[in-house]
Amino acid sequence: MTDEPALQRLVEHVRDARARRTPLDIRGHGSKAFYGEAPRGEPLDMTALAGITQYEPSELVVTARAGTPLAELEAALAQHGQCLAFEPPRLGAAPLRGTVGGMVAAGLAGPSRAAVGSVRDFVLGAVLLGADGEVLRFGGQVMKNVAGYDVARVLAGSLGILGPIVEVSLKVLPQPPSRATLRFEWHEPRALQQLQQWAGQPLPLRASAWWNGMLVVQLAGAEKAVRAAMQSLGGERVEAAAADTFWSGLRDQQDEFFAAAEHAVRDGATLWRLSVAGAAPPLPAAGDQLIEWHGALRWLVNRADAATMRALAATHGGHATEYRGAKRDGVFAPLAPALARIHRALKARFDPQRLFNPGRLYADL
Repeated sequence: MTDEPALQRLVEHVRDARARRTPLDIRGHGSKAFYGEAPRGEPLDMTALAGITQYEPSELVVTARAGTPLAELEAALAQHGQCLAFEPPRLGAAPLRGTVGGMVAAGLAGPSRAAVGSVRDFVLGAVLLGADGEVLRFGGQVMKNVAGYDVARVLAGSLGILGPIVEVSLKVLPQPPSRATLRFEWHEPRALQQLQQWAGQPLPLRASAWWNGMLVVQLAGAEKAVRAAMQSLGGERVEAAAADTFWSGLRDQQDEFFAAAEHAVRDGATLWRLSVAGAAPPLPAAGDQLIEWHGALRWLVNRADAATMRALAATHGGHATEYRGAKRDGVFAPLAPALARIHRALKARFDPQRLFNPGRLYADL
């Protein structure tokens, strides 16, 4: 693999930057450049390292290089009735809406995350470029292959601080045979209460979203199960085309809520991403709010300070991320001392010279 021209150019760039002690900003399409702390360093362009290298539909496994456009990967999977079940957001303007490497490094998932799991749950193996230019392999292409498995999963959400992802193997799933979307005009307390009640029942509940007095839920699975759930839950069925538009806009953060949030951020507000316990009650915070993941993800737009929002999230068993805004007090919630030591040890092991995306996750990493 190191004989491939695109990879060899990256190896030479990394070795040269190391010799010059010049930090590198790992880049794909740049669709998630806003996420995390501000990028800094010399650009390391990963887009030339593209293509699906192995795909076994019968095994539900695909391997792709880091610079592969997310749209290309999803199109290939769709031809076989398969998908990335965690629905990674396709951010930015078409056609530059994200790469496979950026998808894993950011670790962001869409509306179905509460039902199917996070990005790291689908990472089987990865190839990483080390700070000395060495190509490192972790994990494999099957779930039972545990050699280095945890290291491969740690890359999900690492924002590139451990090194450039060269290639990744992912578990994929069949597309659900049947889907239906229902909506209910409920205020927030009732919507949250009902979602928790449904969570304890054997329902094919794939995704949910509450905003501005309206709860929308997606059912997905076997046709009989979806039909039975529709009869049990009631509500108003949303026409299929309108439902597809809604869920796609929510996944890609391009619906009405996020459009309004973008305007508010330009005017000085902050878009917060709060991960809390699903059973958490309505949060006593001002501002527009969107709730996903059956109550476990709360998006809030306001002008509150970081200390206030992080204390609020901690009170309800979670943490707050300054997703978009001025980011004056750090994007991510401070780590507990023991966890911070683990992060520093990993950074020191993989990138002792702080060559890759320094400070992108936390200032001292």
